[in-house]
Amino acid sequence: MNEPLVIDVRGLKCPLPVLKAAKRMEPLPAGAAVIVLTTDPMAALDIPHFCQEKGHRLVKQTETEDGLKFVLEKAD
Repeated sequence: MNEPLVIDVRGLKCPLPVLKAAKRMEPLPAGAAVIVLTTDPMAALDIPHFCQEKGHRLVKQTETEDGLKFVLEKAD
């Protein structure tokens, strides 16, 4: 299995974390693992909503020392 793509958008505010994640995920194959790191508290709502809209699977959402970490699986 390939290493997950890490998208570090710490320091960026809404809507940039979702926009940057979407752009970086676009060329990935279906089923690719992605980790999104963010300090934006709104990402707790925005990233799950983005996954629901695009069909990606939100595997895990956790709090980190400086923000949030999301593990995603890209949709077909």
